[in-house]
Amino acid sequence: MSLTVNPESVWTAVGFAGQVVFGSRFLVQWIATERQKRSVVPTAFWHLSVVGTVILLAYSIYRLDAVFIAGFSLNMLIYLRNLYFIHRRPAARVEARSPGGGSEG
Repeated sequence: MSLTVNPESVWTAVGFAGQVVFGSRFLVQWIATERQKRSVVPTAFWHLSVVGTVILLAYSIYRLDAVFIAGFSLNMLIYLRNLYFIHRRPAARVEARSPGGGSEG
């Protein structure tokens, strides 16, 4: 019995994997927000955005879908720019506290 791998099935699995990684960033953001009881966008959100976008961009290129290739390419620039700012100035991640002890945001 030989096992043959259908390229379409593999790329469909890649597409779904990309969607799972990309979608998990919202779960990460939701958990961080609930823990801090204020809106928070953790660094992991941006890392998951990049990884999910790379996977989905590869899938879009395989499918030759110009609309998604353009969209994911632009998104990648935005996500990488956010990570650049986060890692360039780690202290900037600490938000200013209001005089009442709460955070502004």
